[in-house]
Amino acid sequence: MRQLNYTIQEAARLTNVSQDTLRYYEKIGLLAPIRRAGNGHRRYDEVDLAWVRFLTILRATGMPIRRMLTYVGLERQGDATIDARRALLEDHRAEVARRLAELERSLGTIDAKIAFYRDVSNSCIYPLDEPASERSYDTAMTTMQRTIGHHGP
Repeated sequence: MRQLNYTIQEAARLTNVSQDTLRYYEKIGLLAPIRRAGNGHRRYDEVDLAWVRFLTILRATGMPIRRMLTYVGLERQGDATIDARRALLEDHRAEVARRLAELERSLGTIDAKIAFYRDVSNSCIYPLDEPASERSYDTAMTTMQRTIGHHGP
């Protein structure tokens, strides 16, 4: 039998989620019904906390609640669903990898813009203590276009 170790306050602190989230996850079925102490208060064990941590990772990586519920439902059906669970996680991983690649491309564009502004500041294309004239703006834009190879803000 699992030892019941943690109050909801302790579980929230240990998993870095709110007490409301813990209650919500239990209410919608992401967590199995949490055992109760004699006074009716929830008592979480290490297995419960491990589930909360895993659900938090799924959520943080963008898995919708509905899909999380699908995963949990499969898990509760036992070993016969291992292939289905793996497939669900592989699909999710592919989506996370796609989003990461998109973020990397976006980060590259931001880095190029930062480098442009650094170059503009260092080359004194326009005086930094007075507003840029239309001509200095045009010069700066031309320099940026050469630097990052495209037109843009």
